[in-house]
Amino acid sequence: MKRRNLWAPWRMKYIQALDKSTDCFICNDLKNPDDDGKNLVLWRSDRSIVILNRFPYNNGHLLIAPARHIPDLDQASDDELLELTKLIREAQKVLSIAIKPQGFNVGMNFGRCAGAGLPNHFHIHIVPRWEGDTNFMSICSDADVVSQSLTELLNQLKQVSKEHKLPGL
Repeated sequence: MKRRNLWAPWRMKYIQALDKSTDCFICNDLKNPDDDGKNLVLWRSDRSIVILNRFPYNNGHLLIAPARHIPDLDQASDDELLELTKLIREAQKVLSIAIKPQGFNVGMNFGRCAGAGLPNHFHIHIVPRWEGDTNFMSICSDADVVSQSLTELLNQLKQVSKEHKLPGL
């Protein structure tokens, strides 16, 4: 069988940064509202931010985070937790309308050993799922295929948000 290559050059930046002490990209995105398009920010409020994951597991993979740089749930206020939970609901709505997933994975990773790529600023992953999306690619080479550009998806989600008056915070 002939060996095939799947190119995903955008992941190299992430891979190279794993061993380095880097700034918090969530905090950097919060400081620069004029760069929301470039930073793939979908929504923001005084308490939270919703960003497209630059290294998605699936098309539409969103990150929801508190605006405060805190590592764990126990440091979040009740108001922050309520808003984050409402944003999970709103994210599922906008993704359902825009790209019509059949399901969602919603999760959090605390600590590097648990898979947290940014262990000091907790965030929630919203990953849209479709029947059969864990296809042969993950079996062949532990690869994921994302079929839409992040910028195109961001624009689509913003348009749907505007049309449907989301998020409702």
